[in-house]
Amino acid sequence: MAKRCILAILLTFFLGVGAATAQRMTVDVSTANIRSGPGTNYDVLWKVERYHPIEVIRKSGNWYYFRDFEGDKGWVYDDLVKKVSSVIVVKDKCNVRSGPGTDNDIVFTVERGVPFKAMDRKGNWIRIQHADGDKGWIHKMLVW
Repeated sequence: MAKRCILAILLTFFLGVGAATAQRMTVDVSTANIRSGPGTNYDVLWKVERYHPIEVIRKSGNWYYFRDFEGDKGWVYDDLVKKVSSVIVVKDKCNVRSGPGTDNDIVFTVERGVPFKAMDRKGNWIRIQHADGDKGWIHKMLVW
């Protein structure tokens, strides 16, 4: 019984350490190719726009293997990403407001999959900026 307990504790510790070391990065170019492997000779799987957040799984040379907000995995060249705070909308038709709260005016609405730079935080609200310059506040439950 004690061995099982110790094994469970060790497993929880090591799984927790792995999750804690996942590094968030952000695409910092207008468009980045996401590839099937770590090199330009690999197929382009899809493209992402500026401020698209990724969670780095591992690095191979100058390439990051990552997962995104949908759980999709791919490779991106390290010069195309930076350590910038960003979020991506995970719900359909979300309101972006002029201030941190539902009592503020709706500035614009956004669809699922739109990335933003995270500029500031107040409580459950995040001040965001799109690559085209649009700014506003969004509730943290609407983004990844």
